[in-house]
Amino acid sequence: MSIALNHTIVHATDPKGSAVLLSEILGVASPTPYGPFFVVQVDNDVSLDFMADAHPVRSQHYAFLVGEQEFDEILGRIRARDLEYWADPVHRRSREINTRDGGRGVYWADPDGHNLEILTKPYGG
Repeated sequence: MSIALNHTIVHATDPKGSAVLLSEILGVASPTPYGPFFVVQVDNDVSLDFMADAHPVRSQHYAFLVGEQEFDEILGRIRARDLEYWADPVHRRSREINTRDGGRGVYWADPDGHNLEILTKPYGG
């Protein structure tokens, strides 16, 4: 049997709102409710399962490998919503795109401060 990531839980103060926002930005299907979760399914059979958290949410990092066309479309949606974005994970290079390893990458934050990223080439490859 191979080993593959199936899902991860994303803690959120507004799980439905955060899941809807992510699905809209990425251009994937609307989240589906499943028990206490709002599930965002991505193309490689991995889901992000948003769950309510009454405590202050600890920021996590979620990176999505996308094609060149998808990168342009997602960045367009980020810009259309006037969301801040950065070229680096510590958010010092505002409104820039990184070009590490011959690809493109951008970071942005969700409402709970999760550090989201799209990239067109895996780093270090």
